[in-house]
Amino acid sequence: MDPITFGVLTISDTCYNDRSKDRSGPRLVSQIMQAFRNAQVVASVVPDENSLIQSELRQWINREEVRIIFTTGGTGLAPRDVTPEATKPLLDKECPQLMTAITLASLKKTTFAALSRGVCGIGGNTLILNFPGSEKAVAECFGTVKDLLPHALHLINDDVALVQRTHAQVQGTETVEAQIHVCPHQTGVGDGRDRHSPFPMLPISVVMDIIFGVVQRTTCLEDDIWKTTSPVNIPPFRASIKDGYAMKSTGFSGSKRVVGFVAAGDAPCAQPLQEDECFKINTGAPLPDQADCVVQVEDTLLVSRDKHGEESLVEIMVEPKPELDVRPIGHDLRIHDSIFPITDSSPVVIQSLLSSVGISKSLPKPKVALVSTGSELLAPGELPVPGKVYDSNATMLEELLLYFGFNCIRTVVLSDNLPETKRSLVHLFEKVEFVISTGGVSMGDKDFIKTALEELNFKIHCGRVNMKPGKPMTFASKDNMCFFGLPGNPVSAFVTFHLFALPAIRWAAGWERTKCPLATIQVKLSQDHILDRRPEYVRASVTSKNGQLYASVNGNQISSRLQSIAGADVLVHLPARSSECFKASAGESYPASVLRYDFISKYE
Repeated sequence: MDPITFGVLTISDTCYNDRSKDRSGPRLVSQIMQAFRNAQVVASVVPDENSLIQSELRQWINREEVRIIFTTGGTGLAPRDVTPEATKPLLDKECPQLMTAITLASLKKTTFAALSRGVCGIGGNTLILNFPGSEKAVAECFGTVKDLLPHALHLINDDVALVQRTHAQVQGTETVEAQIHVCPHQTGVGDGRDRHSPFPMLPISVVMDIIFGVVQRTTCLEDDIWKTTSPVNIPPFRASIKDGYAMKSTGFSGSKRVVGFVAAGDAPCAQPLQEDECFKINTGAPLPDQADCVVQVEDTLLVSRDKHGEESLVEIMVEPKPELDVRPIGHDLRIHDSIFPITDSSPVVIQSLLSSVGISKSLPKPKVALVSTGSELLAPGELPVPGKVYDSNATMLEELLLYFGFNCIRTVVLSDNLPETKRSLVHLFEKVEFVISTGGVSMGDKDFIKTALEELNFKIHCGRVNMKPGKPMTFASKDNMCFFGLPGNPVSAFVTFHLFALPAIRWAAGWERTKCPLATIQVKLSQDHILDRRPEYVRASVTSKNGQLYASVNGNQISSRLQSIAGADVLVHLPARSSECFKASAGESYPASVLRYDFISKYE
């Protein structure tokens, strides 16, 4: 059977304005992927608005492949809790007993479950269930109904044979287990003969939701930075905008005696000033107390110098006007004004604006360690050894961290040894929040990473991703410690670092969620490319032709060929092959993740 698509709709004003605060949606997605190994999930967040809730639900109901929709939030008694009211008009049939089962199970956990008003029913061919908004309640409600869902879908689909088999099993006349799915990616059950991974292959979007839901923000910029106010005025004095002459605007144009010179950094001058006098002044210097304008040097003529060679008389060629080329006190920023007009997580912006008002602040960054696994690895500079290869991953990842503004605290190379791997991870996590390893996460006899994590009581949230390259990418956590197990093939490590590890580190550093992933642009393919059965991220160089961006795939895309990153400006997102489409054709437009700041290689 084809994969089943679930919809997860978070309904919350708060989460809509800041998706990082959505905990119940990602928790529900994670549970679906664990319970149904061939599941696909579409997820969204809407505010507590009846029309918007209905619009999103109606779109999913109209999609033939979406068979079950879970909503989370908006089922309480508050004025803006309107999820049941938005859901009911879309239902062709209500399923009150299903909601009764959820309520009875929830009441065993807490009496507050009596305050939930969720509904269940069928819209078109889609089963819709309203869950409460808390992460704990979502987990409990899903646990109540998950075993009922296969039979519910069989009934909705009118799969008579499967319905009869389930009834026979319940009545004790048959022992065949009814199934909602046959996993298209063959997930193992874990016995000694099973040759398949026990981890479901998750969509990239689901993995990203899990990561953002798990990774803790070690730097809370919202509190520490954005509310900071200025302790000074900028400028703190009336400042000249131009190199020129400061004077009284009441003195008109004509000849004026130069009675002094004011340079940037001088204290404001209190010397008396007549209408036929002026001060020569530099850009940024404080205006003399009795001057109210500046005439730029280009609008003057030098008439004479004194015996010391200093200017003594100048001709003012324009009429001086009050406040001409004068920047008043506090023009750019006043005392107690907010320093940051908008949130901008760039360290360049933050440190520059803070220093402009005299604040020196060290911004903590997540501490990251890099681990390369494999008994076959040699460090660059070592002599070649038969059966060994040079470790490029550690160097590549360390340089990538530096390129994106983060530091590598320590780099470790581990042999394929389980006890050593466990000891090293324990030691590293005493000093860092993130460990990024390469290798040891696939299905080989010496791939010990996942085993080590499980024995150290880490929760493995993801053990495989539906993508090429990078399928074995692993994400695990324990308390505030996060582990990224990237594949050992260099290109796979390169791609998965950019798509998963970098956004997680940025998120921990306090970046806005929308800014954490790489920027995405649209490019047109310069040549045909045969699609893979998994979504693929191909390395490509970008050429600008009359303002249109074209992407040329960088040769052989095999994951061991590190040369494909040379000249790679972007990762082009190509969809999985389908029966209707087996290739991406030249001229077609696709999204692409920008890998570098100078991402256009050529202009034509």
